Amino acid sequence: MCVLIVDDCTTARRNLATLLQAHGYSEVLTAASVREAFDLLQVEGANADAEPRIQVVLLDVELPDMNGIEACRRIKAVEQLHHVPILMITGMTDEETLQRAFDAGACDFIAKPCQPAELLARLRSALNLKCEIDRCRKRERDLVRVTEQLRELNDELSRLAVLDELTGIANRRFFNMVLEQEWGRSARTVVPLSLLMIDIDHFKNYNDRYGHQKGDECLRAVAGRLKGLMKRPGDQVARYGGEEFVVILSHTAARGARDVAERVRQAIEEMALEHACSPTGGCVTVSVGVATVLPERNGSAGSLVAAADQALYDAKRMGRNRVRFFQETWREPATLPGRPEAVMQPMTVDGPPSTNEDDSP
Repeated sequence: MCVLIVDDCTTARRNLATLLQAHGYSEVLTAASVREAFDLLQVEGANADAEPRIQVVLLDVELPDMNGIEACRRIKAVEQLHHVPILMITGMTDEETLQRAFDAGACDFIAKPCQPAELLARLRSALNLKCEIDRCRKRERDLVRVTEQLRELNDELSRLAVLDELTGIANRRFFNMVLEQEWGRSARTVVPLSLLMIDIDHFKNYNDRYGHQKGDECLRAVAGRLKGLMKRPGDQVARYGGEEFVVILSHTAARGARDVAERVRQAIEEMALEHACSPTGGCVTVSVGVATVLPERNGSAGSLVAAADQALYDAKRMGRNRVRFFQETWREPATLPGRPEAVMQPMTVDGPPSTNEDDSP
């Protein structure tokens, strides 16, 4: 426990230091002026992360270079020293002087001449207060640290909750959430919404030939390529499950969705990932199902997923490595004049010619 005595009287400093050392205060520093005290306290350039060496200050009110009350105020203005107790030593015990000392931040005062029993009692009280303040500050720091750790953990859990662990892109849960949001937004603003469903062709054969570790690498590579192809902030790529991926294309009509789907098919093929046991060629390819709709407020986003899934099924049935597209058309139903009804009708946009003889365009 380090105590600093600030007094311009050499005899007073020596007597106080001797008294404190005799009662177990092993580290006692003395200063004859405020400047010396400021140097010992490191008032200028105090380390923000270090605990002050000096635990309590006995400060005379009358000093040659600065009034002790003003010195107290300046010490208390330093954040690292704000909680260091300062006991004013004064021969002036009038109410005004004491009030100024307390206003400056002093925690107590000792009247001159100092009575040993009173000084020691008041010093113990100040140190007990300092210890309690230090404990409270430590609890606050611990609480801040724990709160920050919990925030970081929650952020990480939130991130993991929406990301696919294997590929690092959005998972199906996040896809479902975003699709519902985009459906509602498109319904409000009356703009089309498109969806791509993408399946890696003959992926079971790939795993059987190269092993599941290589299969995982293939999934990560395809996911990364898909993510890189989407340039607009509103486009969302997600892993739907297994070797299936989905892409939400907000504010995208049929023609734009068809173009994106064909770019996806070509980009995956151009990666030239070896797939020696694929009936559709010697590299990894994908089949893509596309659906576009103008959402209605009382409609279901699930209908868009079902349409894209059916288109994907048709693309796979027709030989794979191709795009199968459902285009939205409109007709006026007889029962509800003036209200358009969406009807999904298929249209094929082929990739390379299929090797199956019975395939039809």
